[in-house]
Amino acid sequence: MKVTATSIEDVKILEPAVFGDERGFFMETWHKQKFSDLGIDAEFVQDNHSKSSKGILRGLHYQLQHAQGKLVRVIAGEVFDVAVDIRKHSPTFGHWTACFLSAENKKMLWVPAGFAHGFYVTSATAEFVYKCTDYYAPEYERCIAWDDPDLAIDWPLINDELPQLSAKDASGVRLADADVFA
Repeated sequence: MKVTATSIEDVKILEPAVFGDERGFFMETWHKQKFSDLGIDAEFVQDNHSKSSKGILRGLHYQLQHAQGKLVRVIAGEVFDVAVDIRKHSPTFGHWTACFLSAENKKMLWVPAGFAHGFYVTSATAEFVYKCTDYYAPEYERCIAWDDPDLAIDWPLINDELPQLSAKDASGVRLADADVFA
């Protein structure tokens, strides 16, 4: 497993060893001891799988209680994946980091609890899978505006067109007005 540091120490890009031949490929996407050795000591309780079309943006989501760490990857297509540090006393509070995740590059991103998370679909469609360290609790879910000028996330918008958002995501608030982690 190759680990690439991001601009935020706790967020990591992971590249599993991929073994392939003319028949296809094999890779380990989770191995508790190996990940623990990398500093990711997580207990996952829920797996999720979503499919979205080109130009869809999901996020920036987090749960104020029952905060979820997420190990995310793409199994079809490509997304631009973003993590925003919303831990008030962190030296990187309000900073973001991002990477492209795709079925082709097989990269994964570890997004610890205490971060808002979102992604933007850059391919025709994308299937996104992620492991979570706590259960989905909609009553505690919050959303930060994808276009918060204070964050200034450099989304790779297609033809500079606004992304397609759910009603929930369209009503996201600026980080300055958001409930965050103490």
